[in-house]
Amino acid sequence: MTTSHDASETRTGEQDPSTAAPGAVGPDLESVPDVGFNISSDGVVTDVIDPAEQSRQLAHRIARELMSIAPEGWHHVDAAFSLTVTGSLAHVVFHDDQQRQARISPPQEVLSLVAEHRGVAAQLGDGPWWRLLLSVTTTGELTVDHDYGDEPFPDDQLFAPQDYLADLGAHPRAVLPTWLGAYVRHDNRQSRTPKQAAVAARADRESGVLPTLSQDDFPDLPLLWARWSAIAAAFVAVGSDWGPRALPSFGWFEGSRRSGSSLYLLPGGRAVLSGGVWDAPELSAAYNGRAPLPQLYSGAPEWVANSVLNARAAGGLLSFCYWWERGRWYRGESPAAADLAAAVPGIWTSTTVSDVIAGLVAEDPTPEQRTAIAEFVAAAERGDITRALLAETFGPAAYLDEAHYQLTLAGLIRTDPDPLPESEVHSTSWTS
Repeated sequence: MTTSHDASETRTGEQDPSTAAPGAVGPDLESVPDVGFNISSDGVVTDVIDPAEQSRQLAHRIARELMSIAPEGWHHVDAAFSLTVTGSLAHVVFHDDQQRQARISPPQEVLSLVAEHRGVAAQLGDGPWWRLLLSVTTTGELTVDHDYGDEPFPDDQLFAPQDYLADLGAHPRAVLPTWLGAYVRHDNRQSRTPKQAAVAARADRESGVLPTLSQDDFPDLPLLWARWSAIAAAFVAVGSDWGPRALPSFGWFEGSRRSGSSLYLLPGGRAVLSGGVWDAPELSAAYNGRAPLPQLYSGAPEWVANSVLNARAAGGLLSFCYWWERGRWYRGESPAAADLAAAVPGIWTSTTVSDVIAGLVAEDPTPEQRTAIAEFVAAAERGDITRALLAETFGPAAYLDEAHYQLTLAGLIRTDPDPLPESEVHSTSWTS
């Protein structure tokens, strides 16, 4: 999320951009009166412009320059400027009322004003922004957002880690957003290659390091997998792009608020459940120098390695890792499951699963629908779902074939198909 300091700006007592024709120059901000003055020791009066006001004026000047390079027929322009002390990126896109776009490289005059704007912002309490976002319409509506990294930057507006480190050297900040702290400071410390896993597991055994036995965090693996897959099938049945999904021996989930997880089933009745909670406090503390990075793999066996870890580990944003073996869940320095609800589907109890599915099926489910859903969840936990039960639960208009396939991949469909009619059985003779 960006931090908006100036939104839909218009100035009182000056020419408003709304009076300008498309492509014309906007308000003359050079005529804006100074907001104050100082008298030096030698009696010379010097103008003093408040940095916030100066920032506002510069934003208007940037908007005016953008309007001056607008193509004919434009409706509005969206501009994003990304700056550090070592890098600069600009994305300026004009739109017309037919939804067409024209991307234009801004002239040096605009880039110089943007750099000046960031220099002024450095004097303010929040410090210099990393992205300046402006939107200007032909009617003169100007919106300005100063982006300090509350949300991850788009990939095409993201600098290399060393650029942000150089910027932090010039403009130190007390706290970095967790994602950005991980981006510039994770140093692959959450990576666990097979060799690293084997070495660490041997070292843990030799030093007597044991994992934490997880008593009441997650359901037993068979139930967890059945519930995960049932919710996945429900989201598929109603045609939703959201929700968890299940593949053979693999489940994944991405929540709407950037938290998520993955579940890998391994031979021998083993599994790894790992993921990340967005803005996990322990990661924020680690990347902002207030605490060491949690030892998520403390006491983990050698098969807990990158191939079965959530992709967040590659970027330093893994905040929990659990593994299942010998019929129990274990963890290292991971939070308890109560702190991980945002990162996993609602697999806690049969009732939780039923409530999640009921909310998908209808805004106000009837008692009959709730009964059918409860039977569906119970059948999933038994691994005994039939196509008839699937249709009864979600109705004939649902994506039943897709949901059935999801459950087939998860191993929850009844495996004893009806015998073929005698008329459809053909014998085949083989001759040498």
